[in-house]
Amino acid sequence: MTGNTRPLSGLDPAIAARLKRSVDGLIPAIAQQYDTGEVLMLGWMDDEALHRTLTTGRCTYWSRSRQEYWVKGDTSGHAQHVKSVALDCDADTILVKVDQVGPACHTGTRTCFDSHQLPLGG
Repeated sequence: MTGNTRPLSGLDPAIAARLKRSVDGLIPAIAQQYDTGEVLMLGWMDDEALHRTLTTGRCTYWSRSRQEYWVKGDTSGHAQHVKSVALDCDADTILVKVDQVGPACHTGTRTCFDSHQLPLGG
């Protein structure tokens, strides 16, 4: 990802100044079901994706593989309607509480964490 491939962001400068980004200019964004607390997925946002999420009420992410923005649900119909957005204490992770329509995972499961439990202990 190069700085020249993405538009300038309309993100509030006060919010932008707080963010701690990766070397690629990205911040992990955790999507959580607003009423149950269920963790749905992890995506990546840059300043513009966060701006779009805050202003449209729909989660917008940056696709690291396709190098483009995508709005969750635009192709699948499985939209994420934003209820709230918060930064963690270090301002290096975003928590987006959403009302998820349908499965959150591209595999068709409710969450991206449904099928790969790791064993604990010994």
